[in-house]
Amino acid sequence: MATLKWCTCNPVSARTRAALPTQLLPIARVTAVSRRACLLTALLSASNFTLTFSPFSPAVAADVYIDDFDEEETRVVHLFEQATRSVVCIKDVELSNSSSSSMIPSNEGTIVEGTGSGFIWDRYGHIVTNYHVIAKLAKDNSGKQQSQVSILYPNGDVMTKVAQLIGIDAAHDLAVLKIDAPGGVLQPLTLGSSKDLKVGQSCFAIGNPYGYEHTLTTGVISGLGREIPSPAGSPINGAIQTDAAINAGNSGGPLLDIFGHIIGINTATFTRQGSGMSSGVNFAIPIDLVLKIVPHLIVEGSISSL
Repeated sequence: MATLKWCTCNPVSARTRAALPTQLLPIARVTAVSRRACLLTALLSASNFTLTFSPFSPAVAADVYIDDFDEEETRVVHLFEQATRSVVCIKDVELSNSSSSSMIPSNEGTIVEGTGSGFIWDRYGHIVTNYHVIAKLAKDNSGKQQSQVSILYPNGDVMTKVAQLIGIDAAHDLAVLKIDAPGGVLQPLTLGSSKDLKVGQSCFAIGNPYGYEHTLTTGVISGLGREIPSPAGSPINGAIQTDAAINAGNSGGPLLDIFGHIIGINTATFTRQGSGMSSGVNFAIPIDLVLKIVPHLIVEGSISSL
């Protein structure tokens, strides 16, 4: 059985985080090298087989194929470099009694209860994310909850700001935060459209899975018009299904098309029961729905109906 989970992340222990790269990186390297080796071997074998009939030499054919492959990689690298500054890390923090809710407290004065993602909406400091990422802040009456937003500056520095809650819509799992930052350092994402998406087209997710900030995963659109539950218990219609990896900590981050335009907000994944691992069936809220709701949240703080 599989369970649908929202993709916020509980803090990961230092031991677990230290173990992950050791376990995963060698596999990734072997896979990348093996893929190139297999492709090149297959190409050369095919070329040798047809050498009598083809005017092209195997070496030339191999060079052309590898150049094309590198161009595709270069496009993805460029997409990430252009979009990643628009993606933020959101920490759900519980303050001690002596800490101020309007300032970044010391480590001794906080408990990080979870992490999620979000993205810069405009140069006025509005940040869009999932409601479930900041639900504790939205429900807090004690003044002990705080959302801290980390943004990437143009020079590569990371700045953390305390966010103000501007608006929420639990029925569509959306929320808007606001940070105080110079407009010149804020790079809003380019808004796309989810109206004309096709199953099979490439898509890219950027977020902070398990606290690893600015992580890129790739995949395709696997399905359209899906229905997923909201934190309010009502259904969210028209969700995008993708096999781009979405894990704990990705919630609220953008799903992008090949041009780097946002087409959805990564929200939920089916996990294998008892494992906590994604099954590869992941969902994003379509950007056309987000575009209808977010302006109301910025101006009014909520939305009564859609």
